Amino acid sequence: MSDEVIAEQPSKELMGVAAYLYSPNKSGLRAREGVLNGRRVQFFKGKSALNALTRPEDGKAPRVSSREEAVEWAQELLDFQLIVRCDRNTGDTRQLSINPMQNFEEDAYFAWLYEGSQLMVILGGIGVVAVVLAGVMFPLWPSVLRNGTWYLSMLALGLLGLLFATAIVRLILYLITMVAAPQGLWIFPNLFEDVGFFESFVPLYAWEAPKDSTQAAGGASAAAATHIAAASEKKTE
Repeated sequence: MSDEVIAEQPSKELMGVAAYLYSPNKSGLRAREGVLNGRRVQFFKGKSALNALTRPEDGKAPRVSSREEAVEWAQELLDFQLIVRCDRNTGDTRQLSINPMQNFEEDAYFAWLYEGSQLMVILGGIGVVAVVLAGVMFPLWPSVLRNGTWYLSMLALGLLGLLFATAIVRLILYLITMVAAPQGLWIFPNLFEDVGFFESFVPLYAWEAPKDSTQAAGGASAAAATHIAAASEKKTE
C-alpha cells in the first residue's frame, strides 16, 4: 500500500460502495459478528461481497460491469482501510486475527472498519445534550412554560393511574361475575390486545364464552359430522 494512496481521501463512489455493502437491506450481504483485537466487529466472506456488487441492477446497487471491477472496488476498500482482511481462529471461529497479506481474495474473510453514516449518532447525541440542558435550566424557564410542563406531567401521571385503576376494576368485576354467573364479564375486552388506541376501548364490555360449552359444541358438531358421514356410506352401499 503506497503512501500516496493513504494520503488520499476515499472517493465519493467508493464511499457509496462501502455504504451499500454495509447495509444488508440494500446489498443482502449478511455479516457475522466476531472479535478482532478485543473489539466486536462485523465480518463477511469476500465471495459474498462480490456477489452483492454484481447483483442485477435494482436501482440500489452501484454500477459494476463485471466481477473484475467488483474485485477492484473491494481492493480499494482494503487500501483505504474501510475493511481489513482477517483470519478465523481454529478453536473459536468468532475470534479473528489480522492477516499480514492485505490483498482481496474471494475465499478470504474481511472485517468492517467502516462504521456507516454517523448522522443519526450525532443527532442522537445532540438530542441527549439538549434534553439534559433543558432539565438543568428548568428553573430559568419562563413561568408559562414551567406551569405548562407541570400540568402536562400531572396529566400523564393521571392517565397512567387511570389505566392501572381500570385494569384493577375490570379484573375484580371479572372475578365477581365468574362466581355469580357462568360467564365472566370483561370491561374493555380489547384493552391489552394488539390493536389501535381507539380500538382498545371498543366494545365497552363483552361476555367471555365458557370453555366447556365451546368444547361441547365442538364435540356435538364432530359427532353430527360423523353421523352424517356414516349415513352417506350406508346409502352408497
